[in-house]
Amino acid sequence: MTVITIRKAEREGARLVVGVAGISGSGKTFTALQLAYGLANNDASKVGFLDTENRRGSLYADALKNDRGEVQKFWIGDLYAPFSPQRYIDAILEFQKAGVEVLVIDSVSHEWEGQGGCEDIAHTGNPKMPQWNKAKAEHKRFMNALLQSDMHIVVCIRAREKVRIEGGKVTPLGIQPICEKNFMFEMTASLMMWDEGKSQQVMKCPDQLRAILGRESGYITAGDGAALRAWVDGAQQLDRTLEHARNSLRTITEQGTEALIKAWRALPDATRKAISPEGTCPDEFKRAAQDFDTQRERDSARQTDALNNELLGGEVAQ
Repeated sequence: MTVITIRKAEREGARLVVGVAGISGSGKTFTALQLAYGLANNDASKVGFLDTENRRGSLYADALKNDRGEVQKFWIGDLYAPFSPQRYIDAILEFQKAGVEVLVIDSVSHEWEGQGGCEDIAHTGNPKMPQWNKAKAEHKRFMNALLQSDMHIVVCIRAREKVRIEGGKVTPLGIQPICEKNFMFEMTASLMMWDEGKSQQVMKCPDQLRAILGRESGYITAGDGAALRAWVDGAQQLDRTLEHARNSLRTITEQGTEALIKAWRALPDATRKAISPEGTCPDEFKRAAQDFDTQRERDSARQTDALNNELLGGEVAQ
């Protein structure tokens, strides 16, 4: 059973994940919406907005306008605490199911340090034994949902001044995004916003997109989003229904073999044959689901050993 399918490299079926970070008032929400509008070919009905900021996103209901200045309404959904990675994943899948093509998430910072987020997950239980392995595993599942979605996604990230305290000495570290330390570099491109959106600091940007997202000055507009879409559409185009089915299968592998089999059987015969001429679920999906099953069994055994050792007053098994 193969782990991957090896093929000739083609720029096809590209999906972008763009990170926009900044302090309050830096213009990240408005900028994210403009990018999303352009990425959706100026069709607001294809834009979704996942709001974790207590309905603050609704203040931007009139932000998208066509060439005649007419307001174009987008879709919005509110996510409240707990801000666990799984609840973010479920919300992303709901927008995907609704047919949204470009999703704005404002913000993802709650997933890391909000109520019920990764920091809470790590420190639930014995305060002397933070469960960072569990928290990071859940965060990785969230990242997979972002990167494997068949929507383009623009994420907003809060930022604030950070300091390091060592030996009673406080060292300023500057403005930094509130997220997992590698998060900004997992994106297709990521920016730090300044001056109410008039300037940006590029944290990551592919050379091919530098002319669009790497200018570092001037507002980012829906026109830039349209330029991103044009770059994506310049690649070989794939059947959207078929790609949606493939992406759904990739996502479901995390739930294990039983869930994958159920999802595969639920697909229409024509879709199954288009994905696999033999009519069988591709090996790469089956292998991934089996490996997730194995990982869960191993994690469950470790948790049982750790609990037994804690109850008995011994060392936690490694």
